[in-house]
Amino acid sequence: MNKLSERVNRLGYSQTFVMSNKAREMKASGIDVISLTLGEPDFDVPDDIKQAAFDAINENYSHYSPVPGFLELREAISAKLKRDNNLEYKPSQICVSNGAKQAIINVLAALLNDGDEVLLPAPYWVSYDEMVKMMGGESVILPTSYVTDFKITAEQLEEAITEKTKAILFSSPCNPSGGYYTYDELKSLAKVLAKYPHVTIISDEIYEYINYETKTTSIAQFPEVFEQTAVINGMSKAFAMTGWRVGYSACPEWLAKGCEKIQGQMTSGANTVAQRASITALKNDPSNYKYMIDAFKKRRDLVFDLIKEIPGFKVLLPKAAFYLFPDVSHYIGKTLDGVEIKNSDDFAMFLLEKAHVGCVGGVSFGSPECIRFSYAASEEELREAMRRIKEVLEKFS
Repeated sequence: MNKLSERVNRLGYSQTFVMSNKAREMKASGIDVISLTLGEPDFDVPDDIKQAAFDAINENYSHYSPVPGFLELREAISAKLKRDNNLEYKPSQICVSNGAKQAIINVLAALLNDGDEVLLPAPYWVSYDEMVKMMGGESVILPTSYVTDFKITAEQLEEAITEKTKAILFSSPCNPSGGYYTYDELKSLAKVLAKYPHVTIISDEIYEYINYETKTTSIAQFPEVFEQTAVINGMSKAFAMTGWRVGYSACPEWLAKGCEKIQGQMTSGANTVAQRASITALKNDPSNYKYMIDAFKKRRDLVFDLIKEIPGFKVLLPKAAFYLFPDVSHYIGKTLDGVEIKNSDDFAMFLLEKAHVGCVGGVSFGSPECIRFSYAASEEELREAMRRIKEVLEKFS
C-alpha cells in the first residue's frame, strides 16, 4: 500500500542527483569515474568570507534571525542590486532564503493556485518543473533547440500566454545551456510580458557573474515589467558557497510579503553565520572573485575544443555559467554495444557505464536530445573525460 501523498508521487527525482549518486556508487566499488554531473564550483570559499563567518561565531550570531534575513544583509543585497543591476529594491522587498532553490519555491507557493500555468522555456533547470508540480501548478514547455541557441522568441512567448498563465520561470545565464539572453532579446520579451500584467516573471540570475562576454542584463531593468518581476539570486555560484545555503528574492512589495509568510511557516530565517558571511561577500567588489571566472573560461575553451572532436556531438560555445550542452541526437534511436538509446538519459547512462564519465541526460531539462557536462572540474579530469568519451564513441561513427 502506497501511503505517500499524490503530491509526492507526482514528483520525480532530480536527474542530476541520480547520476551523481550512481557515479559515487561506482567510485566506491573501485571504478575510476570522472563525474561532471553537479553544478558546483570546485573552488574553496574565499578567505575573507570565511573570516566573516568565524567573526560571526565569536560575536555569538547563534540565535534566530528575522524570517526574511538580517536587515544588514538585506541592505547589502539592495546595494548590490543597485550597484550591479541598476535596480531599486528596499530591504522590505527582499527575502533571504535557504538557497536560491527555496527562494523560487517561496515565489511559486505565494503565486500559484491549483491548475495555474507556468511557462518554462526549455532547456530549464531540472527542479523547475518539479517545483511547479509541488505547488499545484502545470508547466507549459516552450521548446528551443541547438539551432535557436536554446532561446525563445518574443513571438513564441506571446503565442504561449493564456488567461491561465500565472508566471514564466527561466534562468539567464542559463543552466544547462550556458547561454544568456542579451539586452535586446530581453527587451523584446519584456515588451510582450508588459501586455499581460497577470503574468509574474521569475528571473533566476544565480549565474549572473559567470558571464564571459558581457555584463548580464536582468529583465527587471526594463521599467515596463519591473513591478511584475521576481529576481532570484544567491551566493552559491559566484562565491563558491554552495553548502552555505543562502539565496534571496527581490520582488514587488506584495509578493515579498507573501514569500516572507511562506518561509515563516516552513524554515524561518536562513543560517545566521552564513548570512553574516554573505554581507562581506556582497559588499566586496565582484572583481575580487574574478579569478574563479577566469579559471572557468580557460576550462570552457579547453573542453569546447576537445568536445568538438567527439563524433556525433553538435555543441555551441557556452557564453556563461559552467556547462556544455551538446546535442547528441545522432545517437538517439540507435543500439550501442547492445544498449538501446531511446533518449539522452539512456545515452548519459551509457557514457557512465562504458566510458566511466558522469554527465546528465537532457530529458529532465526539457531537451531530450541533449546532455549536460559541468566543466567545474580540473583540466586534467576534463582532458581525460573527453578522451574516454571519444574513444568509446569512435567505433560507432
